[in-house]
Amino acid sequence: MNPNEFLLFAFATLMLNLTPGSDMIYVATRSTTQGTQAGIVSALGIAGGCLVHTFAAVLGLSVLIAESAVAFNIVKFLGVGYLCYLGMTSLLSKNTLSTQTSLESIPLKKIFWQGVYTNVLNPKVALFFLAFLPQFADVHSEDFKWQVLVLGIWFNVSGTLVNAAVAVFFGKAGRYLNQLPHFSRIQNKVTGAMMLGLGVYLAFAKQKL
Repeated sequence: MNPNEFLLFAFATLMLNLTPGSDMIYVATRSTTQGTQAGIVSALGIAGGCLVHTFAAVLGLSVLIAESAVAFNIVKFLGVGYLCYLGMTSLLSKNTLSTQTSLESIPLKKIFWQGVYTNVLNPKVALFFLAFLPQFADVHSEDFKWQVLVLGIWFNVSGTLVNAAVAVFFGKAGRYLNQLPHFSRIQNKVTGAMMLGLGVYLAFAKQKL
């Protein structure tokens, strides 16, 4: 795996995981409502769901390569377009991080599986993994599927650490970030510009191959 592309992937992953989204809002809300421990368990449940998507992406992309190289390349270019779409969506988004919605208190085991189900059943997450991961793996390598697996696990670990930090923060500080609406707006703009630039960069890089 190209070290420079992996560093680019790691940076993009961190920025994406720092962007307020449904998973982060769920963890923050659960922490505010039921405490830090519940928030961390929620983060672990979401991580379990991401592992399912990672293995599904590895299997699906490997089968696609075996069946048709042309079809796989089409998926890769569609992935570039999807990254640009995500970038534009973030740039134009006016959403802010809010945890005003309360959740009922439930057992930690149920919280964990709720996080798993919520993530696994989200088609946007599946689409993202299929679009994002292969952009940074070498399709011509015999280790392609292992590269995708490593990238998926790295993305998951990064996201879990961010969500765990969110759980600790909201478990202790409550609704503090609700008083900082500009924080998430700025984060959305930065991430949007980064994702749009990344999509354009990958598109031109592929044209040179």
